[in-house]
This record gives sequence, structure tokens and C-alpha cells, in this order.
Amino acid sequence: MPDKSKIACIGECMMELTQPLPGHHTLGYGGDTLNTAIYCARLGLAVDYVSALGDDPWSDQMIAGWQAEGIGTHRVVRVPGKLPGLYIIETGANGERRFYYWRESSAARLLLSLPETPAILEGLLTYDLVYLSGITLSLYDEAGRKLLMQSLDRLRKAGGRVAFDANFRPRGWPDRAAAQRAYHDVFEVADIILASVEDLDMLFGDSEVKDVVTRLRVPELVLKLVEPSCRVRAPGIDQIIPATPIDRVVDTTAAGDSFSAAYLAARLGGAGPVEAAKAGHRLAGTVVRYPGAIIPRSAMPGGVARN
Repeated sequence: MPDKSKIACIGECMMELTQPLPGHHTLGYGGDTLNTAIYCARLGLAVDYVSALGDDPWSDQMIAGWQAEGIGTHRVVRVPGKLPGLYIIETGANGERRFYYWRESSAARLLLSLPETPAILEGLLTYDLVYLSGITLSLYDEAGRKLLMQSLDRLRKAGGRVAFDANFRPRGWPDRAAAQRAYHDVFEVADIILASVEDLDMLFGDSEVKDVVTRLRVPELVLKLVEPSCRVRAPGIDQIIPATPIDRVVDTTAAGDSFSAAYLAARLGGAGPVEAAKAGHRLAGTVVRYPGAIIPRSAMPGGVARN
């Protein structure tokens, strides 16, 4: 059986350039599953990050930063001669952001085609829960995704669970049909799906979203709605959970990532799906009041998860 105290988050962390003042940039790092991993660690979970980085100084800084947050890094493969991806953020007056990416040759894209790949996939079987996103899927080619799905299926048969955040970014895929196939494959092995109407609409089209949601056989679905609320569907539950409106949104980055972290931490701590969704709303509602993906430790709200 997997270690019931541990989860693995699979994905990519990139170097991040922000522009606090015209003509000046600040270097940091970020990525959707990495953001979730950090918040999970802060909420008391034992978390390992699964990815690939280069052998450069910026990759060293990332590793040190993750370790400082309490994230395990022994499943991060270091690829000689490669670099992390890079993105620049442009923030609008309403807090919404626009992203510009340089990631086509990043080390993370090689994770499922390296000599270390079999060991990485075998290692996933030691976890209680493996978390990945639609952006994670977009990193790998079809052969790599097939290997990953096989490993996740083995994890479930061994008693572990899979959580999938349907975070969809069209530019990460060669075409929408490829993305749809990959999503349908992961839907088949997921125990928990965290999705938004917006993401599903971009991927499947407005006319198909309702049919996709109806057909999903996943044991646990959390669907973030257009209004500030989510729908939780689990055995014996189909309920709308409203979120408290936020009067001053500074930055929406990592709102969904932090929601996922709080939801999973609450569920693994013994909370039911409805209580977990409320925890997700509380953390996400705090995160959007601060600039950047990761808020100060001192700003973390209490009572989000039971550990």
C-alpha cells in the first residue's frame, strides 16, 4: 500500500519575470502544480515534486526554494545541458494576467523520455495520491502520456488515488483534438477531477460541456462555475458551494492552484467533499488578495485543513 501521508505533484516549474516598474524585471519561478505543491506543504502534507530541471544555477535556486517550503525533491531529475522554461507576466489594472512563454526546449518536457523515466514511474506507486494537471499532460508527447497513464492505472490498482486539475492552455497543444484525447484518457484513471466551466468550454465547446460533465464517471468532481461558486459531485452529494465574494482582487494567479491544494489537504485530513470545497474557497479567496502566486506564510488563513 502507498504511504498514506504522501502525495506527488507532477509538472513543470519555470523561471518567471515580472515587471513591477517600467523597464525593470524581477526574477522568480512558478508553475501550476508547483504552486499547488507549495500550498499543500504549507497545509501540513508530505509532498514530493516530480519534474526535470537543468544543471544550471537557476535550477539550483528552484531546488533550494522548494526544499525551504518543505517539498521533497528527490524525484526531480537533473538533465545536463538543459534549462528551465521561462515566462514573462503582464498584469492588467483589474488583476488579470497575460503570459508570454519560452518553454519548447525546457528540461521538464523530457521527464518521460529519459533513462531515469522507469524509476520515476515506478516511484509513483509509493504515494497515496498523485496530482497532475492539464498543463502537465501538455508537456509530453503521446508516448510519454501513455506511459504515465499506465503508471497511474497501476497506482490505483495498488490502492492509491489520482487527482487531476483540468487546467487547459490551448497554446500548449498541437491542436484541440490531441488535447481532448489526452483529457479523456486521464478522466478514465482519475479519482478526483478539479475543473472549471471555463476550461472545459475552451477544450470541448460550450455545447458539449454539459454532456462531458454528465458522462464523467469519476468518483469525485469539483466543477468551478462562472459565478463565485463550485459544484461538488460525489457519492450521495451533488451540491453548489458558494464562495464569499472578494471586494478587492489584486492578482488572480494561483487561485485555482491554491483551491486544489486546500481541497486535497482537507480531504486527506478527513473532511468531506463539501467541507473541502469551502476550504478551497477560503484559501483561494486569500491568495487573490496578494500579488504573485505564493502569498506570505503569515497570510495563510487558519482552519483550512485538518491534519
